[in-house]
Amino acid sequence: MSAVKESKLDEQVAQRLDQSGFRATPQRTHVYKTLTAKRDHPTAEEVFIRAKKEMPEISMATVYNCLDALVQSNLVKLVNHERGATRYCSNMMEHHHFYCDECGSAFDIDSAGAREPLVKMPAGFKPDRYEIAFRGLCPDCAGKKRGK
Repeated sequence: MSAVKESKLDEQVAQRLDQSGFRATPQRTHVYKTLTAKRDHPTAEEVFIRAKKEMPEISMATVYNCLDALVQSNLVKLVNHERGATRYCSNMMEHHHFYCDECGSAFDIDSAGAREPLVKMPAGFKPDRYEIAFRGLCPDCAGKKRGK
């Protein structure tokens, strides 16, 4: 990422944090960049391991606090998949998720800008957002199954 783009990203993150009542600390910015570097819906532990590579002094508690601030600032979404660990999604565009039953990964599925749910809602229900969860095998896992 160019220095200009990185500086602009830092400003946008700082502004969003500030609007939500949080200070833009180096740790919060680093955790956000860690999440956006690889959009694979990591757990807090995975974020910690990745963040520690560039910022060895960061603690697990700090990562949890940073993730909480990023979620409250609407910079990151929580993604919960059944009883698994909470995962974090930095894609703030409207989208759905595909969960692989084999490897446990979560993938973004574009909602193609659909504002209305794809199912008929019962009378009186007025959803303001929705998420459809797809489950099955990702391409890698499906390929491995075919190869057996």
